[in-house]
Amino acid sequence: MKRVFVAGHKGMVGSAIVRQLQQDPAIELVVCDRSELNLLDQLQVRNFFLSENIDAVYLAAAKVGGIAANNNYPADFIYENLMIECNIIHSAHLANINDLLFLGSSCIYPKFAEQPIKESSLLTGVLEATNEPYAVAKIAGIKLCESYNRQYQRNYRSVMPTNLYGENDNFHPENSHVIPALMRRFHQAKLDQDPQVVVWGTGKPMREFLHVDDMAAASIFVMNLPVETFQKHTDPMLSHINVGTGRDCTIAELAHTMAEVTEYTGEVVFDSSKPDGTPRKLMDVSTLKNLGWQYSIELKAGLQATYQWFLANQDRYRG
Repeated sequence: MKRVFVAGHKGMVGSAIVRQLQQDPAIELVVCDRSELNLLDQLQVRNFFLSENIDAVYLAAAKVGGIAANNNYPADFIYENLMIECNIIHSAHLANINDLLFLGSSCIYPKFAEQPIKESSLLTGVLEATNEPYAVAKIAGIKLCESYNRQYQRNYRSVMPTNLYGENDNFHPENSHVIPALMRRFHQAKLDQDPQVVVWGTGKPMREFLHVDDMAAASIFVMNLPVETFQKHTDPMLSHINVGTGRDCTIAELAHTMAEVTEYTGEVVFDSSKPDGTPRKLMDVSTLKNLGWQYSIELKAGLQATYQWFLANQDRYRG
């Protein structure tokens, strides 16, 4: 029996990884609530790893938030994410755990990276200012994994997801991302019989979206790759792997699909006086495809499943 620790098991990605690992009878899952294990406490984390006989780690724990939170609490975002990564990765090493997967974010890439964004774009330009502290912490996580591999011959890997959505997403009215924000607005507009839903911007920017169940499947796939295969497709100092669909859609296409999924029959209007943001953000996923994995959940089907989950769990988002 292989003991696998999932840090951040209640988050959107961590919970999806847990759901999939639970289907493997050869795996014994290890999870801890924040009340049992404070990942910011170096001694607690070190003692936990030394006592639990863990074989592998999925590092999905992180302090996350929208643009407003990143802008208002930059010190919290860089400190807490650095501490979580340092404590878990170093403690895993001290406990002689050889297998670890670190989950990052596409915000690690320069603001003006060439599209689609290749792994080699890392550290080639200026980051987006609004989430720079968070991005720097995630870059540090990649480099921590690579450094322990180079110095101690560990098998620590990193995956960088595109925009994720799905079960256990954040539907908070003020700080949710584009898919949960639109889903909630279209749902409410349907209930209120509003004649139109206004979407910020022209609707022309393009974005890539990946269902969280696909992200979990990709994470497990990368974790289980033979060392020789992984090393053949990566470089010791450029070892992270992009995870996405390799396909994007306009915000307008997303909004009209969302209207279909929520069965909203009013008009979808775009307010071009509002900012559009980055014109395009698409991940190059050729490395992962060459390794033998690609996504399976199409956007509309993923949105339909997410909407059903939202309807069953919306009480937690009232108010």
